[in-house]
Amino acid sequence: MFCPYCKYRETKVIDSRLSQEGMAIRRRRECLKCKRRFTTYEKLEEMPLMVVKKDGRREPFERNKLLAGIMKAVEKRPIEAEKIEEILEKIEMSLQRIAKNNEVSSREIGEMVMKHLRALDQVAYVRFASVYREFKDVHQFMLELKELLNKEKGKR
Repeated sequence: MFCPYCKYRETKVIDSRLSQEGMAIRRRRECLKCKRRFTTYEKLEEMPLMVVKKDGRREPFERNKLLAGIMKAVEKRPIEAEKIEEILEKIEMSLQRIAKNNEVSSREIGEMVMKHLRALDQVAYVRFASVYREFKDVHQFMLELKELLNKEKGKR
């Protein structure tokens, strides 16, 4: 395994554990040269999951695209990287379960992200929802905030 930082060929495994409900092995590694640590995953190779976009186009599911959207929503929020990784793993596992003919709609993915962000951080949730739902004006933004506040009142 090459170190992603210095490209040295020798690394050691510090910790291994099952993740994604036993469908992957997560390994923490350390470079023997620069001593930096990184995480790798071993996964079962499956048929690629295809995302059906709003306009009907199909494109391969890209974990990094999903991560980028979540990272934008949680930017400058006090959220640990492990929490983001948990969300990604849960969404990926859910997508594999619900996919029909290895296809899932972008709407289903967006709704899953919003569900997880709502439970994690309300500001990140509203940020994601404003882009995902394509808010056109402040009125739509306020309606979403009111709905969120009403749900909070109901929990108390």
